[in-house]
Amino acid sequence: MMNVKFPARVIILHVLVVLAPLILPDQSYGQDTTKTVPDGTEGDVHEIRGVDSITGKEEKLPMNEFENSYSTFKVGLIFKQDFVNYIQDDVFKQQMDTAGFQLGPTFKVRDFRVLASGLLKTKRTIAWKLAYMYDGDNEKWTIRETGVIIGVPELFGHIFIGRTKEGYSMVKVMSASSAWTMEKQMALDPIPIIADGIKWFGSLPKSRIFWNLGYFNDLISRGEPFSTFSWQYVARVGWMPFYNKEKNKLMHIAANLRYAKPLDGQMTIKSRPESNPTPQLINTGTFQTDKSSHVGAEIYISTGRLMLGSEVMWHNFYSKSAENHQYFGGDVMITYSFTGGIRPYNTRISLYGFMPVKKSVFKGGWGEWEGVLHFSTFNLNDRSIRGGQFWRITPMVNWSLSKVVRMEFVYGYGVLDRYNLKGGVQFFQSRIQFTIM
Repeated sequence: MMNVKFPARVIILHVLVVLAPLILPDQSYGQDTTKTVPDGTEGDVHEIRGVDSITGKEEKLPMNEFENSYSTFKVGLIFKQDFVNYIQDDVFKQQMDTAGFQLGPTFKVRDFRVLASGLLKTKRTIAWKLAYMYDGDNEKWTIRETGVIIGVPELFGHIFIGRTKEGYSMVKVMSASSAWTMEKQMALDPIPIIADGIKWFGSLPKSRIFWNLGYFNDLISRGEPFSTFSWQYVARVGWMPFYNKEKNKLMHIAANLRYAKPLDGQMTIKSRPESNPTPQLINTGTFQTDKSSHVGAEIYISTGRLMLGSEVMWHNFYSKSAENHQYFGGDVMITYSFTGGIRPYNTRISLYGFMPVKKSVFKGGWGEWEGVLHFSTFNLNDRSIRGGQFWRITPMVNWSLSKVVRMEFVYGYGVLDRYNLKGGVQFFQSRIQFTIM
């Protein structure tokens, strides 16, 4: 029987977030009506263009799109360059000596990827996507989200077949280039960044229920760094109590469930402190496990230029011949747009998208400035395994100079509880990102 413990502070936090709609007026229940087709499963879309109502001519395609008689074609790229430096207290330095790490100022390419996608000119909606990425962590090129998306209105959604994100957690699914934080929270690291398989995602507009159901295995991906499970079943099911697109007032509640078989009967969980150039400071080492279950909850509320959100999760590992283990983590965040930008929400995929830029700095504007305050924690101590616990609080600013160029300025303070010591470290981070999608 799975033993799930709910800390009091977590229960209080989620009760407060659920009650928040009571102070948010003007609730309405509209849905998106824009004619779009999902471009993969990360929140980007293909816009179905028609005839301009004023000129009577066909609407022009963007510079990175073209078409022939069989398909549309859209090309893009993403590039991220990171910098980090640290101030470490004496105890944290002692912990780094024990772990064999030396931390210092680091510049690093986070990733570089080339994208291609299109919409086939068929009666049934069929889109395709290809992504090829240089992975800065492993210093190699690899295939990322690649496959076909088939519209199935009979089933109120779409089916993706190929390599994609599993569908567990809002921030794990949405494009990392559009996220409000520099990196995903630590507690998501046991979930592979990508997998090969099939998933069905959709929604019921009237009841405002949405879902993502998937099955994945390692028949093709075995040997890839991200392939840590032989197979996995994943479900993300949620509800929108209210949604007003015009006023950007919405509430999103979802549960995440996952059942999987770890590869070769063993598992290692390790996590970076939300800094990609930083080593994995908490680490369970390899332990025996036959099956695993993962349970999570997510809540997000938007009202105008303000957004609140939280995700919590439990990772459970079971073994017939060794100990069972459970690891807990979560986060809470608040964002605010200083320049009035509103982060859009896609009801077809149930994800937030890129912060739009009203007037870029290259056209005499300010771009878009977004402030973020984020707290997260992940505990890898359980029974005989003392992998350590880390918590971090992060104030940061995202500056979208234009639709293509974004800069991030980050300060973080964290505490590492490991080796019977508690040490503190300050992070000074920045990122420059170029995105064409």
